[in-house]
Amino acid sequence: MLREIPETKRKALKINLNPNIYGTFAEIGAGQEVARNFFTAGAASGTIAKTMSAYDMVFSNEIYGAEESGRYVSKSRLIKMLAHEFDLLTERLEGLAYDNRCFFSFANTVTTLNYNKTNEPHGWVGIRFQSEPHGKANEIILHIRLLDSDASLQQNVLGVIGVNLVYAAFFLNGNVQTMIESLVDNLSIGSVEIDLINLRGPVFQHANDRLVNLYLIAKGFSSAAIFDKSAEVQQSKDLLYKKNIMILRTKYRQKSTPNFDLFNRAVEQFKRTQGIDDSNLIVLIEVLMSNMFDEKDDINKEDLEEFAKRAEELCATGNHVIVSHFSRNHKLAQYLAKCRPSSVGISTNIANLKRIFDSAKYGENYTDELLSYVSDLFSKNVKLYAYPYLNKVTNEIITTQNMPVSYQAKPLYDFLILNNYITDIESYDKKDVKTI
Repeated sequence: MLREIPETKRKALKINLNPNIYGTFAEIGAGQEVARNFFTAGAASGTIAKTMSAYDMVFSNEIYGAEESGRYVSKSRLIKMLAHEFDLLTERLEGLAYDNRCFFSFANTVTTLNYNKTNEPHGWVGIRFQSEPHGKANEIILHIRLLDSDASLQQNVLGVIGVNLVYAAFFLNGNVQTMIESLVDNLSIGSVEIDLINLRGPVFQHANDRLVNLYLIAKGFSSAAIFDKSAEVQQSKDLLYKKNIMILRTKYRQKSTPNFDLFNRAVEQFKRTQGIDDSNLIVLIEVLMSNMFDEKDDINKEDLEEFAKRAEELCATGNHVIVSHFSRNHKLAQYLAKCRPSSVGISTNIANLKRIFDSAKYGENYTDELLSYVSDLFSKNVKLYAYPYLNKVTNEIITTQNMPVSYQAKPLYDFLILNNYITDIESYDKKDVKTI
């Protein structure tokens, strides 16, 4: 059954006309776009107790406290904003006039495209709210990437997302999937990416953050979700910025077990050749959702629960886990490049490398596709660590040195090998080499 999607103005007006919803808006960095939508909808005095925008850093620090990181577009700043404004509401607004009110504090800290278009437009958006008068607070926190190429368009997107979030918090919190889907109501495809959601509070007591963030990938709102060793979702740049990253790529329900013996050797080789110590190293195990998407038109809750369980099992090995929809290495490399890591190592099977340099697997534009692939993959300090496999027909161990390569790709392949963009995993034990 299709869901009715009210226009943004209708959503804002429905909230404004509800006598039980009352709160504040605090917005930093991209204008008071969310509050503006509520003011222009009409009857805003029924909803808005206060709006503010502490643009000056000194003012902002005096109100919310200084950030240890020095970053104002951050999750910690958003949480401080939500807590400060919500506490003011509950402390100051007492008496009969407020007895039937469900208080909320909405906040965002966002950077849109600068004049020279040299920055990364993104931000944190959140709401702390009561689902019943005098009830315990609930919380929804989002991290968004603004994808339009114009700052004014990005501001408009932010305003719509803000209205959608407030509306979803009060009217759609009983169905988490519908609530998530509604966050992009009235927005054009490709204008925003939502790559993290945190849900807290009694109204979300049965919600699972891992499932929620996997659902973002399933719906196409995000391309990946990263979980730390405790299986808690993390924002990618916060975790990976200026880190050295080593990744083992695996597919969900792949026929062969991931070769952790050779991967551990790849990690040690990466550390040795790049001069990396453990303090600045992030080891990621990737689980691809793409093969599930290929098999099914629609991914249900049970599928996501299986994925979440697999992620938790891998996190229990002491590694970070990334669940993604990157069917090819260069897409993964492009995603990681946005996090600005120091270096990236991707551990991959020679069998996967063989397909890349086999022209028979492509059409007539093979050379163009290969050049594009190599450029995207290796332009951001990425190296491939290839582990061998055993050819069960010839009983031969295949490495980069005897891997078959199409004649069109051979000069480029030799260049990548000679300059160590692609390298074999060294000193492996033959018993660890598996067939494909």
